[in-house]
This record gives sequence, structure tokens and C-alpha cells, in this order.
Amino acid sequence: MWFQKEIRLPAVKRGFHLITDLLTAQLPELENYKVGLAHIFIKHTSASLCINEDADPTVRQDFESHFNQMVPENAPYYRHTQEGSDDMPAHLKAALLGSSVMVPISDGEFNMGTWQGVYLCEHRNHASKRTVVVTLQGEGY
Repeated sequence: MWFQKEIRLPAVKRGFHLITDLLTAQLPELENYKVGLAHIFIKHTSASLCINEDADPTVRQDFESHFNQMVPENAPYYRHTQEGSDDMPAHLKAALLGSSVMVPISDGEFNMGTWQGVYLCEHRNHASKRTVVVTLQGEGY
């Protein structure tokens, strides 16, 4: 059984944002899957997705601080600079983190660890709404 849906995410400020509950709310079709996989893909090159700690918000702050230090703005060797000082770093951060995550589905729900959540990693200062494509595959009830 296959299902695919595009979900438009709200515009958010630069940083790491939990979107697990938003995805679940937009995917009532999850209930139809006994066992399967959810592939979540972001259709952008300056934002990314990852799975990590969902309980303590300081983890998300630390992610942002670390990535800003690891991939600084205004590096003298950047050539792609016409779209602002945050653009090339955003592309690099997105390449490091990736454009998709895979989440198991069990009994109609995402099957993640107790402290795991899906992050939208927004790397631009003034980003617009982002779009993800969610593909569900698996065995139905």
C-alpha cells in the first residue's frame, strides 16, 4: 500500500523546529498502516530535516549554535553570495544534515524513541514556507 502527500509547513525563523506533531496532524492516513515506513523529503536546498531530541529545547538551541560556528557566514572563500550572507552557509548546512528522514510506522503511528522528534532545520534568516513530501508505504489493516 502506497500513499503520498505534500505538506506545506509554516514559515519559521532560523533554527531547529520540531514538526512531528504537525506531520502527524496532517497525516490521518497513518492510521491505515499496520507496519510500514514514512519517507519525509524537503523540497528545498537551504533547509533540512533530521531526527533528534524532542524534550529539551536547549538541544535545538545548541544545534543552531554549533552549526553557526561550524559553517560561518561571510567566509572569504564563498563565491555564491548574491542571495545574502546566510545563503551559502544554508546550502552547506542542508548538505550536512540531509534532505530526508525515514521513520518506521507501527500500528498507525510513527514508531520513534521516547525522546525523538522530526526537526525542520531552517538555515535562512528570512525563509518562506517550506514543503515536504511524505511517502507512506507498508501493510494496511
